[in-house]
Amino acid sequence: MNHVIESKATVLRSAWEQLKKDKPTLRIRDCAIELGVSEAELLATTVGDYTTMLAGDWATLLARLPELGRVMSLTRNEACVLEHKGSFQKIDIMGSPAHKMATVIGPIETRVFFSGWHFGFAVKQQTPNGIQQSIQIFDQAGDAVTKVFLQGPNGNPGSRGSGSSQEAYDKIVGDFTAPVQTTEIEIKKITSAPTKPLAQIDKTALLNDWENMKDTHDFFGMLRKHGANRLDAVVLSEGKYSYRLNNKSLQPMLEKAANDHLPIMVFAGNRGNLQIHQGKIMTIRVMDNWLNILDPDFNMHLREDLVDSVWVVKKPTTDGIVTGVEVFDRNREMIAQFFGLRKPGIPELEKWRELVDGLEKE
Repeated sequence: MNHVIESKATVLRSAWEQLKKDKPTLRIRDCAIELGVSEAELLATTVGDYTTMLAGDWATLLARLPELGRVMSLTRNEACVLEHKGSFQKIDIMGSPAHKMATVIGPIETRVFFSGWHFGFAVKQQTPNGIQQSIQIFDQAGDAVTKVFLQGPNGNPGSRGSGSSQEAYDKIVGDFTAPVQTTEIEIKKITSAPTKPLAQIDKTALLNDWENMKDTHDFFGMLRKHGANRLDAVVLSEGKYSYRLNNKSLQPMLEKAANDHLPIMVFAGNRGNLQIHQGKIMTIRVMDNWLNILDPDFNMHLREDLVDSVWVVKKPTTDGIVTGVEVFDRNREMIAQFFGLRKPGIPELEKWRELVDGLEKE
């Protein structure tokens, strides 16, 4: 029988409740920042109330998500959030136990890195729109990796006759409920694999390998081989395979893609999940610092004030040059990537190349 272990988390829960009274519009992530804790630590204080701690093999959990039917999948980093409504369909799990990965294809498309999946919760919470139910995954530092929300027939989480399967959700939660439910978790700081200082990277050798790429996926192996940080590699290739854009070039890029009905790809994620959009976009809106795509089944929210640099990056492939727009923050972390929609074996869209060529350079 499950039992809740009482802890000092009650103090944190009360501080959170007070903060919500003082600032009712704050989301849990922002509350965690104000309280100096991680989002997972804050959410854990509600275990035994409206949250259930999950445990088990995360790859097996992922493989069960198609049972839910239509859901909303959310993946984010510090500066960008992607949200897709649809279903999980084809899931391929691969790799060794220590480096297990998965690809998800369908209306919801992601690349999953299970080494970044550490804490899991099922959350069933009353909201102004009714009961909101979700499965939420966090990394070892307590940062959100991905969240999957049940959906009603019109996208309203509280509507009756849900578009998601309540029965499947209850079964998954039951099967993955942790034997011990605790309101306090131990988080650990995550350090990235060390890379060489820029001055120690052999630029000639790096650019030679860059020139001989056959596939865009070769880029990751090239970075590992040379011990290079991604942004450093882009900087070293400036003038040959990359150049800087004006930091305000993202809005005109998206607006032109929308106006021209040009299908694009958007990648954004974190150490445990990379979410991908493929297709045309329609509605572009700027609200305060947020650059938004607001389409029926796809939303993107990108904080332009956190953008430190924007680069056009060209990669040779057997199908010709692939042109990407890569966005970095002041910590040299990737915020998002944009491409013209393309499939293996097909050259990239000439219209996408023309669009990028017309953007304002730095």
